Amino acid sequence: MQNTADITALIRQRRTRNFALPFALCFLLFMLLSAVLIGWKPLQLSIATIFLFAGPHNWVEFRYFLARMPRRWGRSKTFFTVALGGVGFLTVSFLTLYWLGSSWYLNEDAWAFGISCWNTLLLMWICVLVWLRGKQSSKRDWSWIFAVGFAVSAFAWVAPLWFSLALVYIHPFIAMWFLDRQLKRTLPQWRSAYHLCLAALPLMLVVMWTLTANSPNLPETNELSWRIVHHAGAGILTNVSTHLLVSTHVFLETIHYGVWIVLIPIVGYKAGIFETKKIPLAIDREGFPKTVTTVLAIGVFIVLALWICFFANYTTTRDIYFALAIAHVLAEAPFLIRLL
Repeated sequence: MQNTADITALIRQRRTRNFALPFALCFLLFMLLSAVLIGWKPLQLSIATIFLFAGPHNWVEFRYFLARMPRRWGRSKTFFTVALGGVGFLTVSFLTLYWLGSSWYLNEDAWAFGISCWNTLLLMWICVLVWLRGKQSSKRDWSWIFAVGFAVSAFAWVAPLWFSLALVYIHPFIAMWFLDRQLKRTLPQWRSAYHLCLAALPLMLVVMWTLTANSPNLPETNELSWRIVHHAGAGILTNVSTHLLVSTHVFLETIHYGVWIVLIPIVGYKAGIFETKKIPLAIDREGFPKTVTTVLAIGVFIVLALWICFFANYTTTRDIYFALAIAHVLAEAPFLIRLL
């Protein structure tokens, strides 16, 4: 029986390895087509990708995190308490700063001070999570992470706008990191092919930058185009073509959406995307199957409502979405740290 099981596992492993090349080719083709199309029409593709994929990718991401939340925290109780508490506190404080800044209750200096404090809290929260994870998983002293955190915090205080812009561009790479960690656990035969795809990403960016560096700035004919351009860093990188900036940001975000909506479900889900039979919170004896199903269903209706709101008033909905989306950005940190 043992020999039969070993042979079956070996056959499955070889079959899985045979799909590594098609996976890499499809991923490379997706990146290439995205780079070409987005470099051609960055504003239009920015509007289209956010409209189509912002809601679905958040739902898929939430489904992924929900499947990795254990019913009993056990030794991870402190970690998850700090993680969830930090997500809640940092989200509320960020939305408060966002509202005060957009309502002109804070002048520019006061807002910069507030966002610098928030950035420091964010970094210290991440450092604490890394330290706790080190104590739990490897019993090693990872307190050196605080030295890194304080060093980065110094940069966040000296240049708060640059730090915020860096977070905008770093965020898409977090999805790629998630995919790498998940492949290591479930499909290690694909990692080499995936790493080749990641190696090709800088080359595609260089080609895009070469083709768009001398392009005229994108027209800021309305409030929406102004917001898209400045979200990509137009107010900070003043000597760089806004065509290049928006193209780069939308290209990275598109890969981010593709990873979460297509690749993570393929390699990370043990069941169908709408199935709950592999979610610990749903199948545990003391779990909450009806609650999990209801929450996922509500999430689907929120995605539909988001599309309706985009139709009704795209600019306002986009502003609200990007403000609230800080919650899912923060939630990525503890689950990624758990995969390290």
